[in-house]
Amino acid sequence: MGSAKFIFITGGVVSSLGKGIAAAALGALLQARGHKVRLRKLDPYLNIDPGTMSPTQHGEVYVTDDGAETDLDLGHYERFTGVSTRQSDNVTAGKIYSNVIARERKGDYLGATVQVIPHVTDAIKNFITADLGDEDFVIAEIGGTVGDIESLPFLEAIRQLGNELGHARALYMHVTLLPYIPAAGELKTKPTQHSVKELLSHGIQPDMLLCRTDRALPENERKKIAQFCNVPASRVIQALDVKTIYSVPIHYHDAGLDHEVLQFFGQKSRQPNLDAWRRIVERVTEPESEISIAVVGKYTTMLDSYKSLHEALIHGGIANNARVKVEWIDSSIFEKPDAVNRLEHIHGILVPGGFGERGTEGKIAAVKFARERGVPFFGICFGMQLAVIEAARHVAGIQHASSTEFHPHENPVVGMLTEWVKGNELHKRTAGGDMGGTMRLGAFAAHLKQGSLAEKIYGAREISERHRHRYEVNIGYKEVLEKAGVIFSGLSPDGTLPEIIERTDHPHFIGVQFHPELKSRPFAPHPLFTAFVSAALAQSRLV
Repeated sequence: MGSAKFIFITGGVVSSLGKGIAAAALGALLQARGHKVRLRKLDPYLNIDPGTMSPTQHGEVYVTDDGAETDLDLGHYERFTGVSTRQSDNVTAGKIYSNVIARERKGDYLGATVQVIPHVTDAIKNFITADLGDEDFVIAEIGGTVGDIESLPFLEAIRQLGNELGHARALYMHVTLLPYIPAAGELKTKPTQHSVKELLSHGIQPDMLLCRTDRALPENERKKIAQFCNVPASRVIQALDVKTIYSVPIHYHDAGLDHEVLQFFGQKSRQPNLDAWRRIVERVTEPESEISIAVVGKYTTMLDSYKSLHEALIHGGIANNARVKVEWIDSSIFEKPDAVNRLEHIHGILVPGGFGERGTEGKIAAVKFARERGVPFFGICFGMQLAVIEAARHVAGIQHASSTEFHPHENPVVGMLTEWVKGNELHKRTAGGDMGGTMRLGAFAAHLKQGSLAEKIYGAREISERHRHRYEVNIGYKEVLEKAGVIFSGLSPDGTLPEIIERTDHPHFIGVQFHPELKSRPFAPHPLFTAFVSAALAQSRLV
């Protein structure tokens, strides 16, 4: 782990305070000062990874290039810093315990009684410090809220690690809430005091507090928090609500966050140039145009299910100097006759990934509407598969075309992927196997068809994109589908797995088997989202 300095970020009072955004923003600020950073997430839940968790409970599953199914906060880390995360950047209590028990079964502990301390805490510390290079700072975010029973081994592990590293290499940062009580007309500091007291009960004295608030923190309240929590007043940092998350680095810098972190470690570095962030914020808050995009999905009650997708649409807007107004629509409503006509005013239709049969017919109705009305369409993963099924049914005349994901079928236009090659390794799957970690995961290459819309958008013939799926469009239907106007413009290198489809009889109709939203960044919007928003802008001038 070299001489890297470690910043441990915990949260208190309530969840969803923005620890992930705080970690990402701090990483971006330290980068802007010339430092190399690495960000990691430690999740206390007992799942091995979030791959089998419902998106409506936990939000999206973020996939890395090397095929890890991880927490959505890793998406924030990548979008803010541009540093690609890896399998070694996210761990859960489930994975830690699984590894410890596996070692016990092998006899690796030489007859010792296996306990939380030292065996589990040592495994957590090993995770935090492993697979590092020449990073200057490692920012480790602890999921959950201080006081959760699941968090105890993680808090103990970072307490021990801080002790071992010494004060010069470890900083504890605590994110907490300052609620405003209208009846009293003031911000209340007591929840923060109690949260810090809880952290102290685990042997951790926070060195810095990030206080989430919807209004400016008065100086007298700052001093009060500092006094009660044993933190210098300059290290009680206000974390104000903002219009866009991309202004968070600017606000934290103005509040002194990066300065105080470097001061704590006794380091000096150049002042950060945040002009690029200011330009991003200006594009998001004061765009020249506005368009409406309908996202027709099945997890629309929990927007974190589509976190990267939403951000990628914003990035596409940034590239086109346009505000993307997203209308989140539960696809099941389109299963009623003529309900799809509510898309009349929409400038673009996006059908995202998903699992299971519920809402499928509504998504197909949205695809049909986009195809027949010439509305720009973008299908991602399951969305691409349904676009192919729609063409098979309504253009190719295969009336009952469907997917074996739902049930065995005589016309499996989409079928289960049973084997594929990654690197030099052949992966095989069976219908009755485990669900967790068994999909086609991570970055895979694809070849694009010369002269296709896909090639024009990418400006390349060879691409690499991240996947997360276990069903594929059946290449055996390629000929009949091409006669129905579906162009297979992207294929796996061996030509057996369809990666991109499009239509030549439509102004902008494209579907992809992978998840391009995972690689989109505010400073480097993904070309597929840039092109989709551009097409929607053109459509807005026609409506």
